[in-house]
Amino acid sequence: MTTTTWIPSAEDLERFREIQRLAYRCAETIGARLQPGISERDAAAMMKSWLLEQGVDDWFHQPFAWFGDRTAFRGFIGFRHMGGFNPAFYPGTRTLEEGMPFILDCAPSRNGYTADIGYCGVIGENRILDRLMDDLLEYRMLILDLVRQRRPLGEVSRAVDRLCARHGYEPRQKAYPFEVLAHRVEKLDDDGKARHLSLLNFGVRNISELLRDAIKGRKEGWSPLWSSKATSDHAPTPGLWAVEPHLGFRGVGAKWEELLVVTGDDAFWLDDDVPHVRRWQARGLWPEQQRQAA
Repeated sequence: MTTTTWIPSAEDLERFREIQRLAYRCAETIGARLQPGISERDAAAMMKSWLLEQGVDDWFHQPFAWFGDRTAFRGFIGFRHMGGFNPAFYPGTRTLEEGMPFILDCAPSRNGYTADIGYCGVIGENRILDRLMDDLLEYRMLILDLVRQRRPLGEVSRAVDRLCARHGYEPRQKAYPFEVLAHRVEKLDDDGKARHLSLLNFGVRNISELLRDAIKGRKEGWSPLWSSKATSDHAPTPGLWAVEPHLGFRGVGAKWEELLVVTGDDAFWLDDDVPHVRRWQARGLWPEQQRQAA
C-alpha cells in the first residue's frame, strides 16, 4: 500500500502536544469544579468558555459531557452516515449526583493544531469506575504493541473487542459514529483568522479534512476511520490518530482518548504526561513501576 498521508515534523508534534495538554487541563479544571446538580449542558458550556479564553479558534468537535449511565452510552446508536444525527449523543439535562461517574470530552484546535481527549471522574467514589479505569491500562498497552507490530488496524480493533469480552465489558466505542476506535487528525492550514464554523457541534474544517482523507484513502486502500470493520484491514497509516477505547459495565462507562503517532515503521503515544497515566502511576500500576518492584 502506497499512501500520500501527511507526516508530522518534530515541531508539529510539539504543537500537537501543547494543544492536547491544554485540552486535558481544561477537562481537569472543569472536572474539579463540578458539583451535584450541574447539568451536562452546563459542564460542556463551561469547557467551551474555558477553551475559548485560552485562544482556541476552532474544533474537531465542541465539548461533550455525559453523566451517570450515559457514560456507558446506554441507548446511544451513533451516526449511520455523515448526515446522521443522534440527539442522545449530545450534552443534555442530566444532572450530576454524588457517586455518579462523568466523562468530559473535547477536541479543540488552535493555530491549525487539534487534540481530541476524553477524561473520566466522579464526585465521591465509584468502585466500578475505579475498576474500569485500572483495566484501561491494558488497552493502552495492547493497542501500542499491536500497532508497533504493524498489524492491520482492523485486527487491532478486533483485539480490543476480544479484550473487552474477556473482561466482561461492553466495547462502547461501537456506539460512536461509524463504530470507530479511532480517527485521523490532520494539521489545518492557519492564516491567523479565528474560525468557529461548526455543524452539529463538529468543526467544518476538521471534518472536511477527514472527508478528504476518506476520498484519498479509498483510492489508496486505507481508511481514516479506524474500526473493527474490513475497511480498516490495512497496515497502520502514518500520521496522528485520536484513539478512544470506551468500556461499559453495569451502567458505568469509562474511557481515555489521546493522540497516537504512527510512523513508517514505529508508533508511540504523543505524551505520557496525561491524567490517566498519572493515575496509574499514583496507584502503582504503571509498567515501569512494576518492573522496578520485580
